[in-house]
Amino acid sequence: MTRLTPIQTEFVESVLNLKPLVATFDCDGTLWSPDAGEGFFSWELEQEQEKRLVSEQIVRWARSRYADYKAAQVAEEVMCGEMVTMHRGLREEVVQQAADAYFAQGIAPNIFPEMRQLVQRLRESGCDVWAVSSSNQWIIRSGMSFFGIPQNRILAAETAVENGVITDRLVRIPSGPGKVEAIRSAIQSPPDCAFGNAIWDREMLAMSKHPFAINPNANLKEIALANRWTVYQPNTNHQDR
Repeated sequence: MTRLTPIQTEFVESVLNLKPLVATFDCDGTLWSPDAGEGFFSWELEQEQEKRLVSEQIVRWARSRYADYKAAQVAEEVMCGEMVTMHRGLREEVVQQAADAYFAQGIAPNIFPEMRQLVQRLRESGCDVWAVSSSNQWIIRSGMSFFGIPQNRILAAETAVENGVITDRLVRIPSGPGKVEAIRSAIQSPPDCAFGNAIWDREMLAMSKHPFAINPNANLKEIALANRWTVYQPNTNHQDR
């Protein structure tokens, strides 16, 4: 594991000193950079036809739909859900294997080392640590294998699976207010600490005792400063090892 700088160590210790019993973490942009959900989606569409998970028809639809999303014609939570349900009819183990391969190569080198160490030390202290993400369940499971967070502590964009086959019945989309709903359905009390980087994390941060804006987008940073939330900027120019 990468040796932390004094600033990184100070940040980790500042969180541990709060002695949180429950902590919730957004993933994309908070634990690593870039966005693993969008990255996996793009990677799937760019594969050669014989290696693709989904059909050419789904690929054409997904590209058009994503263009509409980027043009603000499709809501965030709708697009997040469709990035999951587009896999309907596929065996989950096949999609999971693809997500594992993509994450290990495309995202794992860009895990923020202080966030990885923070999660590890929180769990060692007995803190109940949860990953809460609007990215698909498979890529978040892949990511959490690097953090030691078990599957029963993951609240991601999820669809029902029957007999190992993915369906189009959504279980949850933890985005914006949906993150609060997912947390309340799974955890008895509001988190002591919450960590997020985007406007879609605002409600989760606001419900926690100690909100942390990590690597925040401009709109979240403005909100964080106005509310005197802690703002922390990881060093994004690194290779974890």
